[in-house]
Amino acid sequence: MTNLTWQWIPAMMQHLSFLLDCPTVVAAIFICGIGGTFQYGFCVSVMTSPSVFIKKLINRTCVERYDFSLEEWQVSLIWSFTVSIFCIGGLLGSLTAGSLTSKFGRKRCLLLNNLVAIAGAVLMILSQTAVSFEMIMVARFLYGVNSGVGLSAQTMYLIECAPKRLRGMVGVSVATFLSLGRFSGQLLGIRELLGTEKEWPWLLGFNGCAALFQLFTLPFLPESPRFLLLERGDSQASAKAFKKLWGKNDYSKELDDMLKEKASLHSIPNQSVLELFQSQSLRWQLLTIIIAFISLQLSGINAVYFYSFEVLGAAGIPHDKLAYAALGTGLCELITSTACFIIIESMGKKVLLYRGYIAMSVTLGLLTITVYFQKSVSWLPYCSLVLVFFFIFFFAIGPAATTAPLPGEILTQSFKSAGYTLGCTINWMGLFVLGMLFPILVEKLESFCFLIFLVFCLICGLYVAFNVPETKNQTVLEIAAEFERMHCKDDKSQRKKHSEQDPSGIKSCSTKF
Repeated sequence: MTNLTWQWIPAMMQHLSFLLDCPTVVAAIFICGIGGTFQYGFCVSVMTSPSVFIKKLINRTCVERYDFSLEEWQVSLIWSFTVSIFCIGGLLGSLTAGSLTSKFGRKRCLLLNNLVAIAGAVLMILSQTAVSFEMIMVARFLYGVNSGVGLSAQTMYLIECAPKRLRGMVGVSVATFLSLGRFSGQLLGIRELLGTEKEWPWLLGFNGCAALFQLFTLPFLPESPRFLLLERGDSQASAKAFKKLWGKNDYSKELDDMLKEKASLHSIPNQSVLELFQSQSLRWQLLTIIIAFISLQLSGINAVYFYSFEVLGAAGIPHDKLAYAALGTGLCELITSTACFIIIESMGKKVLLYRGYIAMSVTLGLLTITVYFQKSVSWLPYCSLVLVFFFIFFFAIGPAATTAPLPGEILTQSFKSAGYTLGCTINWMGLFVLGMLFPILVEKLESFCFLIFLVFCLICGLYVAFNVPETKNQTVLEIAAEFERMHCKDDKSQRKKHSEQDPSGIKSCSTKF
């Protein structure tokens, strides 16, 4: 065991101890996670198991209603749209999340968002009885809206409620519950549980249970103290929320930092995405958000999950057992994300992000070789299988753990909503475009499609390594100053001449992008 390991183990235990001293924060992580990114992860993975039964329902609906039997390509087209409409709903939810969280508050937005998921669950459960595949389409759209709003609102709420030294752990919990949702969708979808022709509507309606859980438990938690002070101007309510969240832990320093940020903002209201693009002082933060969220979708994780079935089959696992073996990939992501939750405050977010992407690019290069030759060399499928798990490990401990909370860490309060809206919009657009183009890429390029994702991983890893500061234990203003130090000229007189004050409250530098 290296000296570095001995150094971060005590730090890790210290952070875990501090987290346990804030039981309300722990409750907030669990409650928001189950009703938030758990829903997103569950919806992404759950449609694979009942696909055969839903296609039967599509054809049955047309036969009973119109006395017309669909051809196979028509059923596949309707099925593809049913799956993809989730992304359209997610995009709509992301676009509205910023204004909803600012108008209603983070907590109330999360509460109201559960009603959307419950409505979708009711439609899913009744779809087979009503013989209506359209109800599944509408429900998938509502689930998408719920996931789009929840992804932004959950991340914003948790980051604003957590102590500065625990924001890394809290940010990772967003990815952890997404992994839990993805694994739960895989697990509940097996034939022994809800993946049967009779029970599949209840499988697709399971999101309603998660929504009900959050609907009944979230009211016991306070509103975000940052929201109360910086956007509502209620310092008394903010202090009360801090006390309930942090217990006996001292929050005076946090209040002082927030008051400094409020003073720098000069009571400027929340800014739009367009104003974020126009802000000269936040151009590097903006570029960081764009690159990070584009790379998250184009990292190749979906390609690796897709090829995992082929790799598992080539390794000798029977076709009817592939679904059970594939549970291992979801379990690997969940375990890794949980481990990252423990170690992130000791390792640092920047390190995990750029090292994760670099390691992923190397793994994709090796996986391209092993998948291409695995039919020629008997032992290569086992190498491919190991590389699949390595890739999922690097993804879960790097990009998945650190990207979602990024806008809230590097943007001031007036731009947080716009930052989350932009990041999540890119995420949903990327997911939709990838869902449409990925089958074509696989058909035309086969295993060489990994090389496209390799390029994106490498670019993002190098960008973060040289252009993004460490955010661990830093305030927003300190991070902004570090961005300026990294990208501005040293000539102070030149900076003073060209600097300007904009709504972010941070002086912009004179260098170009």
